Amino acid sequence: MSDNARAQVSLFTDGACSGNPGPGGWAFILRDQKSGKELEDSGGESRTTNNRMELQAVIEGLRRLKQDADVKLYTDSVYVGKGLAEWMANWKANGWKRKERKRLVEVKNVELWQELDQLVTRHNVEYHRVAGHSGHPENERCDQLAVEACQRVRNGGA
Repeated sequence: MSDNARAQVSLFTDGACSGNPGPGGWAFILRDQKSGKELEDSGGESRTTNNRMELQAVIEGLRRLKQDADVKLYTDSVYVGKGLAEWMANWKANGWKRKERKRLVEVKNVELWQELDQLVTRHNVEYHRVAGHSGHPENERCDQLAVEACQRVRNGGA
């Protein structure tokens, strides 16, 4: 393998929200598939939605990559998965608009989807659906971290 070979990483993500909208948290675990080295992080916002936190978790994880990578994304968010795999191409073709009742309206969370679009252009992202609260160790850990971040925000912390 040459020095410019793409990194191979797994990205596990989750988001949480107390109220929708309400205080929310996001979390990710990044794992280098070759070395096994891991990085985890979390954060939150005082007034957000669960879908925004699910998107933010993926964005934050991809932002941390120091080089272009082949990324296996594991998330329990159908919204994120379908957005990446099915919806985003049409949204882009329609100027970041989606069909609603036979007319085009702006995509919800458009600024996050646009940022995610820029990141997946740089990285090769392969989506894998994980059933939430099914005992998947990394998904459970991300859920724990996201809930803790949500609680910190709700209690006035960062």
